[in-house]
Amino acid sequence: MVGALFALAFPALVQAQACVVHTQGDHVDVKVCQENRTIPAQLFSTGFCQPTLKGQRVDVAYMDHCPTGGFGVCSNARVEGMPYRQDIHYYGVSSDARYLQPFCEARSQGTWLAP
Repeated sequence: MVGALFALAFPALVQAQACVVHTQGDHVDVKVCQENRTIPAQLFSTGFCQPTLKGQRVDVAYMDHCPTGGFGVCSNARVEGMPYRQDIHYYGVSSDARYLQPFCEARSQGTWLAP
């Protein structure tokens, strides 16, 4: 009973929200998944999961949680200039971790997790 009341009172906290963003262009093929922690649901789906990248094809798929199989996760990453947090899952070229991990830890104030 208490869990049901909690879910009704705080639906945004109970519902998971993630999006896989796959971008492709000349010599570019990047796939990341953003998993919402504290971003308002509407803002997450309309702003954070809708990148505009000139000259690239962008596909976005929404789901409850990010899929497994990535080479790293920037956990609890701070969104620059905002008070929000998200987990960013990286897929594809694992050697990119050498650039992504320092960015995650220093700039996003997140914790780098490798599977």
